[in-house]
Parts: sequence; structure tokens; C-alpha cells
Amino acid sequence: MKKQKMFLKMITASLIRRRSRMLVALLAIAVGATILSGLVTIYYDVPRQMGEQFRNYGANMIFTPAEGGALSQADIDEGLTCIPEDNVVGCAPYRYESVTIVERPYMAAGTNLSEVQKTSPYWNVDGAWPSVSGEILVGKNVASTFALKPGDSMTLSYDILSPDGKPATADETRDVPTRDMTFRVTGIFDTGGNEEDYVFLSVEDMTALTGEEGGFDVAELSVSASSEELQGYADAINSKSIPLSSRLVKRVTQSENTVLSKLQALVFLVTAIVLLLTMICVATTMMAVVTERRKEVGLRKALGASDASIIMEFMGEGLLLGGVGGLLGSFLGFAFAQAVSVNVFNSSITFHFLLVPLTMLVSILVTGLSCILPVRSAIDIDPALVLKGE
Repeated sequence: MKKQKMFLKMITASLIRRRSRMLVALLAIAVGATILSGLVTIYYDVPRQMGEQFRNYGANMIFTPAEGGALSQADIDEGLTCIPEDNVVGCAPYRYESVTIVERPYMAAGTNLSEVQKTSPYWNVDGAWPSVSGEILVGKNVASTFALKPGDSMTLSYDILSPDGKPATADETRDVPTRDMTFRVTGIFDTGGNEEDYVFLSVEDMTALTGEEGGFDVAELSVSASSEELQGYADAINSKSIPLSSRLVKRVTQSENTVLSKLQALVFLVTAIVLLLTMICVATTMMAVVTERRKEVGLRKALGASDASIIMEFMGEGLLLGGVGGLLGSFLGFAFAQAVSVNVFNSSITFHFLLVPLTMLVSILVTGLSCILPVRSAIDIDPALVLKGE
């Protein structure tokens, strides 16, 4: 135990005597460890952050009827059992029906509007989302056609169908009362897509307008998961005996994969370059230290010091610097990753305590590799030549 204390005291004293050079090496190691810890933290947290950002661009999974017909709420609920509840951001089923507004045909969608806000957060709504029965959300193109604004009223007429499923003729509808409902427009939305030609109302209002409870034509889901996990969920749902088909929205999942793969490749590249520069800086500093201590090393070897003891001393100094630099870098790296996350993704990240020993281990390993050439130079010193002043 006394020998270990003496060894530690010896290398710390040596570091203190050469403060300026050792501070340079420590700074290089700390910077490298900071970048390493920060980028690794970002690497593991970015998929979650990116997933949350891509959820803003719409649903990434949809349910459709397996063989025509319509989806029931029970079918949708059974399909959702294959996805962890915590991963489901939202699930919005849609029932589409043809309606007329001032004798013009339009498409109306009955859905759960609170779930639509989760699956389609990119919708830009001027006004408010419907919250009670009798309220409706109108697409920008429909509102422009009828000069509607939030607070106005509009009447929807349900297209009565004949028994063969085709629109009823005038003779067929002569004795059938038309189903009309008047709604209050709470908001006008803009999506940049075909939805702007639709009107959206609650499922209950759609049932009241049509006079019957119908199934859903499609269900859109926003799921917080990687593309591999999403595909696994879809395969699990399709393998069950449920009359629905699950598939991924490729434009969202493929874009997410492309961005993540490029970002992760960039993280690896930057980390490798920073670690290489750290090794060069530490090796240069340790080589300068060995050059300064040539006479000291020569004298010790002349007095009988073994090569192993000289190696242990120089490696001990380097590894101690690596451990301290790695410890500093692990905490500074978290601060760096936190700043990047807040400024880029507007959200914070959690501190991974496992990164502290991992960063210290990598820093010690990098420092040890950096000390190989300087240490070999130290043990190659010829005491006779050094003591003669050559």
C-alpha cells in the first residue's frame, strides 16, 4: 500500500512540476472527452428527438380494411394491442361521406378531432378546434368558396343513396326527407394537401347526419418508434386474424431513416477526427516531456532503474491525465449535448451515468496509445551518452 501511495505521489509531483505542458495535455484530453461524451449522448438521444420532430409531419402508420368493407372500432382497438400503449401518440379513424353544401358536392370526414390534433399537428387552424356537438372544421378551399369565417354557420345535406348504393334520383328522393344539419364553423384549417377540400366533424355528428352508424374507411396512427420497430408492429398486426391491414407511411419513415443515418455517420466521423487530434496533441506533449527529462532518465538508468519502472512512471502520468480529462469531459459533454438539444430540438435530454466510466475509459485508452511512442523514446535513452552531454 505504501508503494502505491509513493508511486501516486511521485507521478503527481512530476505533473505539478511541469504544469504548463501537462495543462495543455489535460485540456486536449478534456476537449476530446467533451466532444466524445456530447456526441455519444446526442447519438443515443437523437433518434427520440428526431422521431418527435417527424411526428409533426403526420401519421407514420395507417390501418385499412383487409378485404374491402369498413373498419370497426373494435378492429382498430385490437390492432392497437400489438403496439405498446406508451408508444402510441395518437390514433385518428376517419369515416368519409359525400355531402352537399348549397347544392355542391363535397367530402365530409367524421373523426375523433382530439386525436387528429395528435396525429396531424402540422394543421394550421385559424380559429379553434371543434369541442362540442354541432361544431365543424372547414378546409381553406371550402371556406374560400363560400366566404366562411370562424363563427359562421353552414348547412350540410347528406346524399341519400338508393338501395343499389348509387345516388338517389329525383323521383326516389321526392318522398324521402333530406337530412340536413346546421353547424357552427369553429376553425378554418390549412394543410397544403387535399384535406383543404374537406370538412371535418365528430363521429357522433356524422352518425346524426347520415342517420346510421357506419364503419371507418381508414385509421391514421402516430407511433413513437424507429422504422424497424414500426415494421415489426405492422407485421405483428398483419399476422393476427383481424380484418384490417397495417402499413407504414413511407414518406415519413424513409425520410426519418435518411436523416438519422446521415446524422449518425457525421457523429462517427467527427468523433474519430477529434480523438485522432487528441492523440496527436497528447503524444506531442509527452514527447516534449521526455525530451526535457532525458538527463533525469539517463541518471536513473545509470543508478539501476529498470525500463519497466520508467515505463510505469510515464504511463502512470499519462493515464492519470486521461482519467481526470475523461471525468471533466463527461460532464462538459453533457452540457454541450444539452445546449445542442435545446437549440436544435427545443427539448432537454437526460444524463446517462454510464457515459462517465465509458468516457473515462476511452480517454485513458486514447492517452495510453498516445504515450507509446514517447515511452519507447524514453527507454531507448543511452545513459552514457546523456550523462556525457551528447
